[in-house]
Amino acid sequence: MTEPPILLRTEGLTKHFRIGGAFSRRMLHAVDDVSISIGEREIVALAGESGSGKSTFARLLARLYKPTSGEIFYQGKPLSRARSRADLLRYRGDVPMVFQDPFSSINPVFRVSHGVLRSLKLHRPELSADQRREEAERVFEAVGLSPAAEVLQRFPHELSGGQRQRVGFAQALALRPKLILADEPVSMLDVSIRIGLLNLMTQLRDEQGVSILYITHDIASARYVADRIIVMYAGHAVEQGPTEVVLSRPKHPYTQLLLSAVPDPREKAVPISADSGEPPRVIDPGEGCRFRQRCPYAIDKCATVTPLPRPMGPAHDAACHVAMPDSLDGDDATSAGVAVAARPTDSSV
Repeated sequence: MTEPPILLRTEGLTKHFRIGGAFSRRMLHAVDDVSISIGEREIVALAGESGSGKSTFARLLARLYKPTSGEIFYQGKPLSRARSRADLLRYRGDVPMVFQDPFSSINPVFRVSHGVLRSLKLHRPELSADQRREEAERVFEAVGLSPAAEVLQRFPHELSGGQRQRVGFAQALALRPKLILADEPVSMLDVSIRIGLLNLMTQLRDEQGVSILYITHDIASARYVADRIIVMYAGHAVEQGPTEVVLSRPKHPYTQLLLSAVPDPREKAVPISADSGEPPRVIDPGEGCRFRQRCPYAIDKCATVTPLPRPMGPAHDAACHVAMPDSLDGDDATSAGVAVAARPTDSSV
């Protein structure tokens, strides 16, 4: 299968926040040296636990935060050179964001038509008032909010959580986007409603040709909806590749930990293979692997050298000193693709 043309990519994208006052030198490393790509008509899942830097990374892509260093390339052009208001509006129309909380992202004072009509007036000024109304009805129908004319006249409190989240997707879709940044869009919804939103994302990809960056901490939903997956831990992208490949043959111990937390009805208990040690240090972390205190395979090198992504297989990378590529991963390696000979973490790590 050929890879889709690249729509957006990052090179060494980094975001640090100063903490402790204006004269403090302490820095919180929210995102560190992340390089990814998102293809056209592709759903990419960005997975990791809370505090791993997923939402900060999405806000960097949405240009809500200015990166500390690194570059974002959209359709092959660096965004750092696009500084005019017109360039910013054009990019945000192409790459809108759907936020996690559907109620707080919609103005409760106005009817739900207010947000989508204002967005259309700002980003598509060539449309008349009647055309904006027709377009609003079209996108509401496209996301399953029907009858659209009736739903547009409701207030946010008159809609369910799933309907409000669909309004967020409708507002994004009205801008004729190329890429939607969906920040945990189903995490606040009932399980019975989540599947409808996940199906909606695949429908937007297949029928509208929209790419989606799906941010989640739920590996099961990432497996269901995503073409590729990127796993983040403490600001680093530790593993990425085709979803089925990464989740069936995880190379990084943190990916193994995430998978071990997914309940399996065939098992009597959930195995936890690496859930020990200290939480990640993201304030002035220094060099070394940030997962080493929790990793059962850590070696001395993990404490002094930050691992860089290495090829593990076709289109599959992992940033781990002891992970073994598919070509070497056989009887001498664990099911996680990590060398058996690696000794457990000791006090020197």
